[in-house]
Amino acid sequence: MRPKKIPMRMCAGCGEMKPKKELIRVVKAPAKEESENAAPEISIDLTGKKPGRGAYLCHDIECLKKARKARRFEKAFSCKIPDEVYDKMEGELAGADG
Repeated sequence: MRPKKIPMRMCAGCGEMKPKKELIRVVKAPAKEESENAAPEISIDLTGKKPGRGAYLCHDIECLKKARKARRFEKAFSCKIPDEVYDKMEGELAGADG
């Protein structure tokens, strides 16, 4: 019997390829409003089931800081991300680790 394929994803912070189950999914939810000024909702998806465009991150706050500095989420989601969103994600990541 052939071994089951393990899906691999790249961490947006450190750039390492890791199994999908070891990473946290960051999701850009589809805009609820049709106006151009509506900011997209970006959040951490611990279940991996939320709809929307996803990017992956290690369970490490340092990886989040690297991704923030290099603007990797802004490139992945093609939109400007406010500092409050990064602060909220850092708090959620700290809560998930602890």
